[in-house]
Amino acid sequence: MNWKCLASLLMLFFVSTNAHADDAAASKDASAAEKPSDELADKFVTTEHSFSVAGETIDYTATAGRLVMQTDELDPKAEVFFVAYERRTDDATKRPLTFCFNGGPGSSSVWLHLGMLGPKIIRFPDDASLLSPPYHLDENHQSLLDITDLVFIDPVSTGYSRPAKDVNKSDFHGYNEDVRSVGQFIHDYTTLNERWLSPKLILGESYGGLRVAGLSGYLRDHYKMELNGAVVISGAINFQTLRFSPSNDVPDVCFLPTYTATAWYHKQLDDEMQSLPLAEVVAKSEKFAYQKYAPALLKGTGISKKERQRVAKELASLTGLSEAYLLSSNLKISMQRFGKELLRDEGLTVGRFDGRYTSIDRDSAGETPEFDASGAAIFGPFTACLNDYMHRDLKYKDRRVYEILTGNVHPWSYKPFEGRYVDASETLRGAMAANPSFKLFVACGYYDLATPHFAMEYTIDHMGLSPERSKNLTIKHYEGGHMMYVHEPSLKQLRQDLVEFYEGAVGQPAE
Repeated sequence: MNWKCLASLLMLFFVSTNAHADDAAASKDASAAEKPSDELADKFVTTEHSFSVAGETIDYTATAGRLVMQTDELDPKAEVFFVAYERRTDDATKRPLTFCFNGGPGSSSVWLHLGMLGPKIIRFPDDASLLSPPYHLDENHQSLLDITDLVFIDPVSTGYSRPAKDVNKSDFHGYNEDVRSVGQFIHDYTTLNERWLSPKLILGESYGGLRVAGLSGYLRDHYKMELNGAVVISGAINFQTLRFSPSNDVPDVCFLPTYTATAWYHKQLDDEMQSLPLAEVVAKSEKFAYQKYAPALLKGTGISKKERQRVAKELASLTGLSEAYLLSSNLKISMQRFGKELLRDEGLTVGRFDGRYTSIDRDSAGETPEFDASGAAIFGPFTACLNDYMHRDLKYKDRRVYEILTGNVHPWSYKPFEGRYVDASETLRGAMAANPSFKLFVACGYYDLATPHFAMEYTIDHMGLSPERSKNLTIKHYEGGHMMYVHEPSLKQLRQDLVEFYEGAVGQPAE
């Protein structure tokens, strides 16, 4: 008899039958968590919780899990990780169901999960100062769990989601591939949990806006799944509005109002402009952008010297940059240049995701910032809190790295858009045209230098929505950045706006 057998006999001798059964089960669970099987299988860990929203106690079930997507031959394609929150109720079909995801591509859903929608939240200072580690989570009294169940999806290669063994990751890393895989997850989750009769919405942030647009058509065309609506947070849908180049003037026009907002925040405008409310200052910049700046840029080198100088002077008053700098830049200012130039004299750079944040480079002589000051402020807290929350509260164990924001999805394929800018706005228009019940909510942050509010407005203005379908559109602006929800006053207003939107999209207050 070897020593392992002897140890087993001793255990049987000293431990009662019931205790032994419990230990064996725990050992089996731990082993499964630490040593993934070659054969993928669904894995769901369910826990019960409660918290308060709008003065009401919400009892809910949290499910952290791995859903294995399969081919029609039932071969595994990928394991998709998700976290779902369902309010405990007698009839789940009467509850709206919202599928949530961030963007990247390459981002997990952690930002929406722990920053805006879930029952737990990271609180950031409203003055854009940095949190100091260690970090912690609080109850999120601005969560939407009182009005809708929530499913946070990590697309393949993000979070704990991975391709199945011997499946090429390129099957998931592209516009079409991503829409197909996330679409199949939504279909599979809806079927598995018997939620086909629930009101359904999709909610995406950043590149998630492009995914929302793609899914709005794919779910309808491929699965005949009708949506009640979609929410886009700081979305990117038409990349022409975001890609700076000498021959593309659209981003210069679209970014200008956000430059103005950021300069106003840092008190870089003249006294008259600084004395105005933010929304009024931005409105002045938007008017100039369309009426004077865009026509000037369209003329290229054909612009007269007099007009060029006149535009540079007004542009300087709206950006806080010098006329000399603007003239030497041919009136075109990329976001990276603006981020370095605005506070150069103070030795500071401004953030891309959120222009309220600042940081310090090695020197002030460079062309662009060394890194994104706002990214540096938020990535650490979200990562630490997610990993602790996953293990401690949700009881989900996985030895692999939870990929918060990864480059493992690259190269990313935009094959459907070869020879032109990436633009899924027509797909979104088609979905809204075909389904009169489809409502769209768009949230934009004034200090978002990644996906500016004016770029989204430009995209929507060029979608060609009919007057009837335009009534299904809601656009709101907030005094925050790309993740406007890290600014608590904006988060509170965002919840209030979304509660109203959901009532219209679902047709009645959620039960």
